[in-house]
Amino acid sequence: MPKTRVLIMGAAGRDFHNFNTFYKNNEQIQVVAFTATQIPDIAGRVYPPELAGSLYPNGIPIHPEDDLLKLIRELSVDEVVFSYSDVSHTYVMHKASQVLAAGADYKLLGTRHTQVKSVKPVVSVCAVRTGAGKSQTSRRVASILRSLGFNIAAIRHPMPYGNLVAQNVQRFAEYDDLDEYNCTIEEREEYEPHIERGVVVFAGVDYEKILREAEKEADIILWDGGNNDLPFYASNYHIVVADPHRAGHESAYHPGEANARLADAIVINKVDTADPNAVLSVRENLRALNPNAVLVEAASPIFVDDPDSIRGKRVLVIEDGPTLTHGEMAYGAGVVAAKRFGAKEIIDPRPYAVGSIIDTYNKYPSTGNVLPAMGYGQKQTEELRQTINNTPADVVIVATPIDLTRLIKIDKPAQRVRYELQEIGQPTLAELLAAKFGKKS
Repeated sequence: MPKTRVLIMGAAGRDFHNFNTFYKNNEQIQVVAFTATQIPDIAGRVYPPELAGSLYPNGIPIHPEDDLLKLIRELSVDEVVFSYSDVSHTYVMHKASQVLAAGADYKLLGTRHTQVKSVKPVVSVCAVRTGAGKSQTSRRVASILRSLGFNIAAIRHPMPYGNLVAQNVQRFAEYDDLDEYNCTIEEREEYEPHIERGVVVFAGVDYEKILREAEKEADIILWDGGNNDLPFYASNYHIVVADPHRAGHESAYHPGEANARLADAIVINKVDTADPNAVLSVRENLRALNPNAVLVEAASPIFVDDPDSIRGKRVLVIEDGPTLTHGEMAYGAGVVAAKRFGAKEIIDPRPYAVGSIIDTYNKYPSTGNVLPAMGYGQKQTEELRQTINNTPADVVIVATPIDLTRLIKIDKPAQRVRYELQEIGQPTLAELLAAKFGKKS
């Protein structure tokens, strides 16, 4: 029988994982292409033959998603597999309509076929939307598990933006490891906070191989999710973070709703800065989606070293890139800090943007008068630096998870915003994790 010809729609993450776990060695299927979106400079490359396996001696081409309908026609595609995250249900079904009208089938892969099983317990931390507070929740969970006596290895959702073969299995234990792998700003934002707390981080492309390496040095695996994607590993305790600043999104975005339905515990974050009615709405929505999940309320209070340096000043606010782009937030912790500490004005950086930073604003027009910390490569990092230094700001407020001034020479005074998860009332994550895993004997 002829092979089923499959095209995988992705963004250099879930798509590669779906291929590796479900399609790679399937002789009845021919994956003819990937498409790429969300992340710059992925399209035009090839998923390399060293990773694609013996059935793909030439690798698999990666095309822009804009070419989807042309590819279905020209490559005689039978089936299109949607394999990326943090998009609305409406968006997913618009893509389905395009694919179906072009004559191909449309498919989503579930956890049964894509989650790898570990020989060690797995705690997963995911979210209903990007920017909900997943990273600080992961750090909090790692701290709790270590306080219980367990050795932890954090495995981060993929961000393979460079040489895929070289990045197949990565281990980060020291800051020098970040330089060795030429990590982007986005990668550093996720890895550095773990490293500075003594937690080893694994990442890469082949997540079964990555898991087997992490199992060698950990009592418990911590899955540190990306976007609002589902865990790549079968989880023993699944923690999901929700954001009342975007009430209703917990049931309106893919695959965030699936995460909420799978959760053992759901953290409603930012309750200190959200409208109380929005917090109530999110709580009710989550109860309807998953009545068995334990709900934890939390805040992510902000701190800066010198609040007085912000008061009365014109400030440029730099926020986490993915939160502003496909996370669709118009602001983040930096704006909260600017307002709380009395900034005179938040400068709109868009008139001062250059190169790909302009393209980012055009692609994500909902971004407010803040600067997303885009830095997927050296060129874009330089364009970010130029944009920052072009603005007539008195002070730069850096609200990214890392200190950008270590990577970018900013010609203005800067204040870094820090934020960590703090549970409010009971139950706490510490109580829940202690009850689940006890203390290491």
